[in-house]
Amino acid sequence: MTIIIKPIITEKATSQSEKLGRYAFQVAKDANKIEIKKAVEAAYGVTVEAVNTTNVIGKNKSRYTKAGLICGRESDFKKAVVTLKQGDVIDFYSNI
Repeated sequence: MTIIIKPIITEKATSQSEKLGRYAFQVAKDANKIEIKKAVEAAYGVTVEAVNTTNVIGKNKSRYTKAGLICGRESDFKKAVVTLKQGDVIDFYSNI
């Protein structure tokens, strides 16, 4: 089972990572804080001080097309915000 699905790269998450050393990840729905901490430390080689999690509810989406109105919904997911030890940094763009 993979714990970390992908990092969340948004304007708010990037700002927090630069100023506060907090990084956001989309994680497996059944993962707990201890598993998330171990997965981040193993994947990125950093020291995690705190993990905050939240279940994000997917938004309703609709769009107009030639065929008419199409309605749908985004998937629900679990988000983890990880606070690193002072001085530790994760570089998501190093392997591009």
